[in-house]
Amino acid sequence: MTYCNWPPVETTVLAEMPAALRRPVPTEWSRANKGGAPVDCFLEGPCWDAQGNLWVVDIPHGRILRVSPQGEWNVVAEYDGEPNGLALRHDGTLLIADYKNGLLSLDPATGAISPLLTRRNSERFKGPNDLVVARNGDVYFTDQGQTGLHDPTGRVYRLRADGRLDCLLSNGPSPNGLALTPDESALFVAMTRDNAVWRLPLLADGSTSKVGRFAQFHGTSGPDGMAMDPVGNLLVAHASLGAVFALSPHGEPLARIASCRGRSTTNVALTPDGQGIVITESATGTVLQASWRGLELA
Repeated sequence: MTYCNWPPVETTVLAEMPAALRRPVPTEWSRANKGGAPVDCFLEGPCWDAQGNLWVVDIPHGRILRVSPQGEWNVVAEYDGEPNGLALRHDGTLLIADYKNGLLSLDPATGAISPLLTRRNSERFKGPNDLVVARNGDVYFTDQGQTGLHDPTGRVYRLRADGRLDCLLSNGPSPNGLALTPDESALFVAMTRDNAVWRLPLLADGSTSKVGRFAQFHGTSGPDGMAMDPVGNLLVAHASLGAVFALSPHGEPLARIASCRGRSTTNVALTPDGQGIVITESATGTVLQASWRGLELA
């Protein structure tokens, strides 16, 4: 089944980075990832708080931004880093997967950033990308760096609530976005350079086994951020195909949620009311929205 034949779901623009906040200047990130071209913003990591604010990161400029329910944009934090993934912790703080600095914590009230986990056994990480928080407080995160099929050494970690760090996977070709199943018995990992999504069963002893490829894609990039709806449908943002692909718990195609802007659909998050999703389209600095009711489509 070709992607264009998947049942379509339309998107509209929810919010767009204001011109006053855009910075069209080269950065260390743009020199490494965009051939040195000026990049005025690159949004990822959509995350909602309890007040209905939408949080996003601006990777090249080291910024954490908050979009109010009224659509107002504010820079809450700016620092020497490359924030990529965001996740809300149970205590209301935000966790940041930062490519340069490891795992960080953000106080949303003050904008203060503090280190959570910057090294493992005194060594820096390759480059953390995304993270997800389990109900018991464990944090799963990917350490992507520049890995790929040429160097399949990307890692997936679990930082337990008691501070212990487990390496669940060490042979990933560009591990990126993460999503836990509703019962948290398995972890899905977007392997960008493999253009696939892997499934990691989570065993009772804390390890994983029988890791397999859950879905396969194509394109110049690959799966990026992901989200899981309440009934177990997996939403996969593909960073070069301009769409989010919805898969059933068995990997069957449910829908293609196509971008109404650019093709760089990098991340996806469910809305707090459970009636839709938001998608970051990074090339245009836009947040898109679409209806999504997993119970009706599953």
